[in-house]
Amino acid sequence: MKDTLFAAKVGIVNYGAGNLKSVENAFKAIGVQAKLITTPSELETLTHLVLPGQGEFGDCASKLKESGFFPAILEWIAADKPFLGICVGYQLLFEGSDESPDTPGLGVFRGQVKRFSQTNLKVPHMGWNAIKASQPSDPIWQGLEPNPYFYYVHSYYPEAMDETHIACTTQYGDTFHGAVKRGRLFATQFHPEKSQDAGLQLLRNFILTTSSHSA
Repeated sequence: MKDTLFAAKVGIVNYGAGNLKSVENAFKAIGVQAKLITTPSELETLTHLVLPGQGEFGDCASKLKESGFFPAILEWIAADKPFLGICVGYQLLFEGSDESPDTPGLGVFRGQVKRFSQTNLKVPHMGWNAIKASQPSDPIWQGLEPNPYFYYVHSYYPEAMDETHIACTTQYGDTFHGAVKRGRLFATQFHPEKSQDAGLQLLRNFILTTSSHSA
């Protein structure tokens, strides 16, 4: 396991929208080489790609396009290379968002990013919430407690049209899709890098289950 973690080379897309240092430090905490990347040409040296994101959907999408990463990320995902999306980096995988109706996302998954509909809720949703895994036996959840808690900070969430891609759900007034999984792609609305031991275990699982010998 340690050899697999050490062999991984993780690139974290630095496009001016994300909790970049925390993500980098979380990978380093589990013994994984991780670095911030600013150009698509750097993908050639990587085994795993991470797209974080914080802020407004439209602004993040614009910055990602300006940086030249839009087509590079689509090509990476199309080749089923290991990919992790976090927060807005998860939302950007969908067709669009109610937050920025005129801005298209990457369109990797069919579906729209919605705002919490219940007006009695405090929005943004901020804090720890349990998740319910769609397939608890999936190796991505190994080593975690049943219905583990992860840290969320968001006002919007994706609504995937294909239920087979939903990796977990979370209850906060609405029951929303907390993560998606397809092949070597895994993406979460919650922040693994802010979720202490559970988050580090999930990042460890992501590397181990998507590396070439185990995928």
